[in-house]
Amino acid sequence: MSQQEDLTALQRRLDELVQRVGELEHTVERLRGAAHNGGSTDRAARARALDRTELVTIPDTPYNHALWTDSDDEGLGLRDRHAP
Repeated sequence: MSQQEDLTALQRRLDELVQRVGELEHTVERLRGAAHNGGSTDRAARARALDRTELVTIPDTPYNHALWTDSDDEGLGLRDRHAP
């Protein structure tokens, strides 16, 4: 193919992509409208639920050493040796 033919094919593909993205945007808008009209929650309530974050406090105290008694079985190697 010549460079001009390649550019023409590329332009055609880009036009198809733009058209498909437009169709997808219309589909998403329609689905959102259907969910908004028929659902029990509205968009603002969903946004508030997503914005809500819970903070977890991690204590500075050291972990109980009993938690690591079977750590050799984890595939990380023995505690007194270097990893391979």
